[in-house]
Amino acid sequence: MWNPLLDTHTLIPRLSGLSQQTQEGPQTSLFPMRLQRTGTSLHSLLALSLVMVWIPELLPSVVKVIADDSAEWEGKVFVSEAFSRLPPLATTSCIVEDRGNASPLAIRSASYCMPCDAQTALLSRLPLGALVTPLAKQNNGEPLPVCTEPECVSNCGCCGASMCPAMGWQDCGQRFYCPFCGKLSEVPWQHYQPTKGVEGARLDKDNRPELSMGSYEKVNSQKGEPAALLLAIDVSASAVRGGHLEFATQQILTLLTSLKMEDGDVRVGLMTYDSRIHLYDLSPALSRPHMLVITETEDLQLPVREGLLVPLKDCIDSIDSVLQLVPQFSPECDSSSGVPIELPVKAGLAVLQALSCPGKLLIFHTAPLTEMGLTHSSSGFFGSNKPKSIFQPSDPAISLAKECVSQGCGVSLFVLSQQDVGGAWPGHIPYLTGGALYTYSHLQGELDRERFSTDLNKILETDTGYKAELRIFVSKDMRVSGCYGLFLPGPSPSQVTMATVDWRTTLAVELAHSRALDETRGVAIQTVLSYSTRTGDRRTRVHTLTLRCSRHLQDTFRQYQAQTLLTFYSKKIYCTVLERPLQELREELQTEVTEALASYRRHCCSASVSAGQLVLPQYLRALPVYINSLRKSEVLLPGLRSSIHQRLQQRCQVLGMDTCSTSTHFYPLLLPLPLAADHSVSPPPRRLCAAARPAWSPDTKLPVLDNPLSIRVRSLISTLNSQAPCARKLWVVKQGDTCEEALQRHLVENKSPNGGASYADFLYHLHVNSVRLLQ
Repeated sequence: MWNPLLDTHTLIPRLSGLSQQTQEGPQTSLFPMRLQRTGTSLHSLLALSLVMVWIPELLPSVVKVIADDSAEWEGKVFVSEAFSRLPPLATTSCIVEDRGNASPLAIRSASYCMPCDAQTALLSRLPLGALVTPLAKQNNGEPLPVCTEPECVSNCGCCGASMCPAMGWQDCGQRFYCPFCGKLSEVPWQHYQPTKGVEGARLDKDNRPELSMGSYEKVNSQKGEPAALLLAIDVSASAVRGGHLEFATQQILTLLTSLKMEDGDVRVGLMTYDSRIHLYDLSPALSRPHMLVITETEDLQLPVREGLLVPLKDCIDSIDSVLQLVPQFSPECDSSSGVPIELPVKAGLAVLQALSCPGKLLIFHTAPLTEMGLTHSSSGFFGSNKPKSIFQPSDPAISLAKECVSQGCGVSLFVLSQQDVGGAWPGHIPYLTGGALYTYSHLQGELDRERFSTDLNKILETDTGYKAELRIFVSKDMRVSGCYGLFLPGPSPSQVTMATVDWRTTLAVELAHSRALDETRGVAIQTVLSYSTRTGDRRTRVHTLTLRCSRHLQDTFRQYQAQTLLTFYSKKIYCTVLERPLQELREELQTEVTEALASYRRHCCSASVSAGQLVLPQYLRALPVYINSLRKSEVLLPGLRSSIHQRLQQRCQVLGMDTCSTSTHFYPLLLPLPLAADHSVSPPPRRLCAAARPAWSPDTKLPVLDNPLSIRVRSLISTLNSQAPCARKLWVVKQGDTCEEALQRHLVENKSPNGGASYADFLYHLHVNSVRLLQ
């Protein structure tokens, strides 16, 4: 199961003789239903005993939405300018031209037409907000325009918002109006330029990215310490007995050798651990590396500082000698009782703190896992109304994660031998610091070894920002009411601090009205990310999005997209599971969507639409199937066949996903075989319903055969795997196998094995309940 390429402008053809025209014309999609009477009038039975007989081919289809949007935008140019129209869908292969508005890759608004007042927004029942990917890649990886901080026109002196095209110039360029605080700021004489024309544009506008571009980057004058790479290897008795340390250390050495060719100046540190910490002095002046053993781990004090982090080009031989000895370690202490995952994190953090630098900490762990201060278990989870004890990290984990965020330490944990760890789940600290958790059944199998090598390479190849601070500004008549994602919440939702951030890291920002908006000014949203690069340069990346606003509800409805709403809802609800019962969240989500459809039907559709006609806004046709998939996801609808740890990991993964990955996570790609002869062209995907019944055998490696089908399938899988944040497992499922149920969970249009409703049933309830609200 893989994720499809999705697109935006999708129109479902109206069905002859079954659809009716509305006030919005092509902006409204109507879907017929056959209604059966049971003895009384149809009107009185709609809310009680109406039976809908769905024609599956006529149900709104995600696959068709994707295909139509692809035909509309594939390979074309979307011009992003002030008050621009609805952009292509998140996964559309489309060129974005920045003409003063940030690319949807960086900021994607929930609606591209904001309601002017809170009352209109309340009528829609849909959220206001935006999805922010501050380090998003640009078209084909093109770099953003860069300017130096002293040369940039100064920021707003009142609220601190960065200069952008949304600023309005007055008094021949001597002052500018800030839409984020509504105040005027004087322009220093060094940055003064006169204005021209009726719009008052500065003469140097086209030569300055901060005046003409929706996205740009500033290089700050200050410079910090370069980021380091720190490796921590479990050498406990269970790790040595496992027999996989030799392969793991070989892969680490291979990776470091390759990294030395690209950047030999990156500083590297090495430690091993069991119930104690073993640091290594890698100073090139030494004839061989010295091991420093720390037995007092409660109050961890470093015996030395010099030699713990050394440029890779100067210590590769020393690291090689240590890694060759690691598989031969004879640990003095048997760690059968488990090793707290906080132990190597605390040691790695102490090294980075002592040398005042950020970095990546890679932990390779095998021993049984325990988590300090955590005593909960999965017992009673399924009937519990207090899932907070399951989803929330322990206080020691939160405290340690905060220290990592402050230092800019991103933790990635490789669990090399998966085991039953009871109530302990080791992923909280890695995910809260911008890292991730990678688990392998056993590293002696060929498939796990391939995944391990791929994951290890991707971590170091991914460009990363360290010690990141994100500030969110919005027009003065609105406010940031919430921020949802994979980070530690701070005192204000408009300010977020993160240890590390990469091009996939995405947050959902919720907005609310403070006062009525000025229809002529529109709405401006700005994100300002300050971060350190790997080399220690301090940079500020600015994205500004300007949107129009309207007093008419139908203008707001027609500017929503289903994929954006899915991503927003998933992040908000997955954050809220820390505080509220799962059943309550599922019901609330269904209620919001039902009320939104009722509001659209009441305020935006013709009175001639029959009660039996399903009415959806054009770009929200896929919303019901997306929302149903979210409601019956493993996080919100846990079944006995899913472990607590699987749900915890899925929650964290979704919280960090961008819009493209989220939409395809909840509606995966189902491709038919055989593939087309031209393997550069992806075959058309199929709907995720019972008609598609492929089939599961354990983790599998495709044989390398010299025939066209084998070549095409392996090429496609390789391409899809390269787009994923981590290496995926390949499963071959045969119809009738006992493990076929695992595949059925991905057929999201069917009823879930865990009890979630089918797409048709969910759509039926949405329609009937929305019509009932109008009576």
